Amino acid sequence: MTGFGRAEGFVNNRQVVAEIKSLNGKQFEMITKLPPVLRAYELDIRNALNTKLMRGSIDLSIAIRQEGASKPMSVNTDLAAYYYKGMKQIAEHLGLAQENVLSTLMRMPEVVAAENDVLPENDFKAVLQIVEIAANHLMDHRKQEGSALERDLTEKITNIENFLEHILPLEASRVDRIRTRIRNAVREGSSIENMDANRFEQELIYYIERMDFSEEKTRLKQHCHYFHNILAREESGKGKKLGFILQEVGREINTLGAKANDANIQQLVIGMKDELEKAKEQVLNVL
Repeated sequence: MTGFGRAEGFVNNRQVVAEIKSLNGKQFEMITKLPPVLRAYELDIRNALNTKLMRGSIDLSIAIRQEGASKPMSVNTDLAAYYYKGMKQIAEHLGLAQENVLSTLMRMPEVVAAENDVLPENDFKAVLQIVEIAANHLMDHRKQEGSALERDLTEKITNIENFLEHILPLEASRVDRIRTRIRNAVREGSSIENMDANRFEQELIYYIERMDFSEEKTRLKQHCHYFHNILAREESGKGKKLGFILQEVGREINTLGAKANDANIQQLVIGMKDELEKAKEQVLNVL
């Protein structure tokens, strides 16, 4: 599920700003942008967010600013002196002026560099709390989206149930049409007087039984009812359960369509499949 969370605070005169963005994803995948002082704690941060956010494509950015600087800097004076000695020799050899040497030195590689010290563990725990606050804000966004998602999924499954209710009155007439069609086919192919009536009825019953979808209707109703129950539960990790239920719903709809042998029922089955595909797309966003 999508969402955004931001939090900031101060840890030992360091301003910490944490921002987390989340996109839909089946698994937990995280891209991090961390300052050097937090690199040693990257795995701890991943584990904490994995537990809280569960899944999705996560983009985490943490900035630490100290006394107005986003990256505390250090100057390597020994390396600067080494560079200066070489520059002075070149300038004297070529007869060049030695003005603005300082600005040139400051641009030399590794003369000025960000501090790479590791944040103390107690300070990291405080930083992690700020990150978790940002994650909580992201979860609030997810809950808002989840409420709309719940209404949409409920509507899709209810539509499937409504289509099923429209199929029920078509069943009796379907059997009568099948019986008439078979009789006409037999009459055209052979003499009706020579037909064994008992044998004809037996074959007809066998054929109609193979086309009976009473069990599929019952199971489809049960699956839809179970889907509503799971969706209404206040629990995490139900997205996969709902996905499995939709697989079973699809199996019953497909079997029902294969046995329908009726144009009107087939149209209703197509409507059920359309609602099912929409529900499958949406359920991928459920945690």
